[in-house]
Amino acid sequence: MAETTGRRVPKHHGLSAKTLRSLEHASGRLASASVAVMERRLVWFGRLPADQRASVLLITQAGAAGFVSWLRDSKEALKLTTEAFRDAPAELSRWISLRQAVGMVRLAIEVFEEQLPEFAANEAERAALIEGILRYGREIAFAAANSYAAAAEARGAWDARLEALVVDGIVRGDAEEAVLSRAAALGWDPAAAATVIVGNPPSEDPPTVVFEVRSRAARVGRPVLLSVQGSRLVIVIGGPTDGGVKERESLSRMSAVFADGPVVAGPTVPSLAEAHHSAAEALSGLRAVVAWPGAPRPVRSDDLLPERALSGDPGAERLLVDLVARPLEEAGPALQRTVETYLETGGVLERCAQSLFVHPNTVRYRLRKAAELTGRNPTEPRDAFVLRTALTVGRLARARGLW
Repeated sequence: MAETTGRRVPKHHGLSAKTLRSLEHASGRLASASVAVMERRLVWFGRLPADQRASVLLITQAGAAGFVSWLRDSKEALKLTTEAFRDAPAELSRWISLRQAVGMVRLAIEVFEEQLPEFAANEAERAALIEGILRYGREIAFAAANSYAAAAEARGAWDARLEALVVDGIVRGDAEEAVLSRAAALGWDPAAAATVIVGNPPSEDPPTVVFEVRSRAARVGRPVLLSVQGSRLVIVIGGPTDGGVKERESLSRMSAVFADGPVVAGPTVPSLAEAHHSAAEALSGLRAVVAWPGAPRPVRSDDLLPERALSGDPGAERLLVDLVARPLEEAGPALQRTVETYLETGGVLERCAQSLFVHPNTVRYRLRKAAELTGRNPTEPRDAFVLRTALTVGRLARARGLW
């Protein structure tokens, strides 16, 4: 009898087994009381659908049960609290922000602080319960923050993979529906204008590239899609880039994110569905830009038509014919002959006039007319090169029966 009387009842955190059993039986009631307070004090919580509020109740009940387990074995505290909220991010993070989740934890702790003292057998247990819920609440808050961070990281990794699929699909010319549906999942406006710009990535570390491009895009105020494809970085910029000064400046500012080397921008297309055309032009320009050492940065693919044609791009050949050679021929033999002679005489006005047996002012007039028709001024060295190449390509195309 004396031996039985001397046996000590084990306690956990200074709590008796009877108190722990009482807490265990009341965990559901405590969780329901916590949710009721949330409904009264959190305006946004009351707007949640019933199924989502029910999910919060289940998670709160798991947290309450975890508190009792935590009291039984504090050495397993971190593991138990993490497990208690293990499934929370999969549901909560879709419709409740981390700030709101922490607010719910705070309210639940307040409810527990108010109601836990009634389970205490004495003042010592009362103090132990209050201290325990404060420590456990801290553990839960950290566990929730870690879980939200992990969920955000997982979503970010998935978004990055999906984004790479979108850009790869644009480059390959995949089916329009597949590209648009994936882009829509990333929040891209399918009706927004798009421009593809390519160059060297600023780093060999993909996360660093993503961070730098996103940071630059945020400062420029433009949505972007990006993908690192081997040694090249492909960026799709949303919105116009070929209008006024502000639009052109946004393209120049985004070009600064690329590493040293040429940067080529394709034409701006009306929507993402047509972005493959911009990508094909930009990549063709990137392959040919090495032939123009003095190319600006960025350089438009349309400004690389001679180099692209010389590198075997049939699309560039067609553009040179359609934009330059054909308009000159349709304007009449006198205008085309004047441009050809001016180029052949090295751009010397008087020699050109003598060869054509016309007044120099006539040559000036015809050259201005040619510039209006083609957008290329024969008196400018770069434009003269474009005109000469276009006329040569036009002759070859006609000889092959392509024109």
